[in-house]
Amino acid sequence: MPQQQFCFEIIETVAVRNLVKVASIVERLRRAGCSIALDDFGAGMSSFGYLKNLPLDLIKIDRSFIADLDSDPTSHTIISAIAKIGHQRGLKVVAEGVSSQHLCNTARSLGVDYALGFGLHRPERLKFQR
Repeated sequence: MPQQQFCFEIIETVAVRNLVKVASIVERLRRAGCSIALDDFGAGMSSFGYLKNLPLDLIKIDRSFIADLDSDPTSHTIISAIAKIGHQRGLKVVAEGVSSQHLCNTARSLGVDYALGFGLHRPERLKFQR
């Protein structure tokens, strides 16, 4: 399988602990042709500085912002801001934990590029071929 098909996810809290080391590893993986996603963005003590200082390809917005998207205007604003900043950096933006087509459409209207969650499709087993 070509390395261009691999996307490694770094959980935000891990990136926080040792930003310099993580950035070095991420750079090596990207030079090898792999994609890098920052997972659970916004779940911990997030900083938009990670988006500026880590060589990323994707941002995955934490499901806690998606879950109350219809009832909390702050989540609405946060998702929009993350999408705008991500796009300015040339990143794709993914919404995690999307539980309905309605939430998918709302996230898309805020600039989210991709969505994942049980409301869109349940996980399936895949056969691994060598």
